[in-house]
Amino acid sequence: MTRNIARWKVFVTRALPGDAIGRLRARAEVEVWPRERPPRRTELMTRLERVDAILSMLNDPLDAAAIAAAANLKVISNYAVGFDNVDLDAATRAGIPVGHTPGVVTDATADLAFALLLASARRLTEGDRELHGVRRHNWGPQTLLGTDVAGATIGIIGWGRIGQAMARRAAGFAMKILYLKRPSQRGAVPGASGLEARAVSLDRLLEESDFVSIHAPLRPETRHMIGVKEFARMKPGAILVNSARGPIVDQKALVLALKSGRLGGAGLDVTDPEPIRRDDPLLKFPNVVITPHIGTASRATRERMTAMAVDNILAVMDGRAPRWCANPDVKLRPRSPRRE
Repeated sequence: MTRNIARWKVFVTRALPGDAIGRLRARAEVEVWPRERPPRRTELMTRLERVDAILSMLNDPLDAAAIAAAANLKVISNYAVGFDNVDLDAATRAGIPVGHTPGVVTDATADLAFALLLASARRLTEGDRELHGVRRHNWGPQTLLGTDVAGATIGIIGWGRIGQAMARRAAGFAMKILYLKRPSQRGAVPGASGLEARAVSLDRLLEESDFVSIHAPLRPETRHMIGVKEFARMKPGAILVNSARGPIVDQKALVLALKSGRLGGAGLDVTDPEPIRRDDPLLKFPNVVITPHIGTASRATRERMTAMAVDNILAVMDGRAPRWCANPDVKLRPRSPRRE
């Protein structure tokens, strides 16, 4: 007697905006994690053992052990530009392509980063807290004096799509734009045309910038790339903006720089860890603006991310690599159908 070929099983680790999951349900058995908090390690591992595909979030740890336990897994589709939560080498060795969602998040993330820059410079959250608090200030010539943005110098670390989008916003404020020159980089950077921007060393960027904005990916070489030594090189009163990944900044060194008064403030969409602990000293500084990793959190952007993540899974179901693949050299696992 012939057994029925089972449909693919897909685990989506959080409910997502948009209707693209419907396209996935039409071709697979889809389980969507019903809670806002991510599944615990044990729950994630249990599902990985029996699914063909996972649509994961940036805070779902898909390390080598998790990938090794996923005997039937044929694709990881990460709902993010980055994929530092995935052991890319382990996935490649196992024949598992890793999809992600680049490009679509550029403008939303740059908008949020520039909003953090403005909020930090003009002390918006401090003013908001005072008006909502017990103590209220009347207008005065020295009340909540901030930092000018127009005409200031911004140093951008990470000259990819988002970094350049941040530079375009800065250009609208007549800011002088510096960006970090990679050691191997020569001449103009693709995509930088039309922007008056100078490539400089990290030391020079830190020394000359009134605002330092981080847009680099998290890699071994960028982890804690901004630490005690780098804060000491920054201009007194400079403001740090980080909308990339929390561990790029040594958070203990950031606290010390704020305590000493070296930094004028910080605007952070990311922390280390996430979510930030309630007793973290960063929460006590009035000149620090922190948002809960909402750089891509516009409705239209998140819906497009959902569609891209679904398309990555459907491509592998059809025997192709994901359109947006983080490990394009991977040799796909055989798609031998499971049988019920």
